[in-house]
Amino acid sequence: MPRLKAQELQGFLAEPGVLMRVAVVRSDGSPLVTPIWFLYEDDAIYFTPREKSEWFGCLRHDPRVALSIDEQPLPYRKVLVEGRAELLFDVGQDGQWRDLYRRIVARYVPPDAAEAYIQNTIEQPRGLYRVLLDGAEVKSWRMPVTGEAAEGIWHHRYYIPGTKFSEE
Repeated sequence: MPRLKAQELQGFLAEPGVLMRVAVVRSDGSPLVTPIWFLYEDDAIYFTPREKSEWFGCLRHDPRVALSIDEQPLPYRKVLVEGRAELLFDVGQDGQWRDLYRRIVARYVPPDAAEAYIQNTIEQPRGLYRVLLDGAEVKSWRMPVTGEAAEGIWHHRYYIPGTKFSEE
């Protein structure tokens, strides 16, 4: 399955409306996955947990994250990121990054409703985290598109040796 080229990756991560799932580690070692909004800028992924969310508490104790960003329609683009989340602004510092919050909201809420959404949620304290893609493990793939070979859409490790599309 083809990997996303750099320009395809950047374009996909910048598309409005695409959700991200963030996986964190609870204090007992169990995983917690939450679908959230995000913003991709400057080769980093930004996201904003609310103060009372369970996953914010998890990040405070262990900054390791796995991020899954994908789409359901063809060409089934997928991006997986494993890395460390960096707390840029803690609770109570929301005013210092309000413009970034507005850009996140604009990806998910229609323009005529975005400011109302912000005003309805502005009093809920949040932190601002980012994961730098440089230094993280990033994997991506998609189905072949027009002009690309359609055979072998899975990674070769999934094919049993001696079968169609296997390398052995």
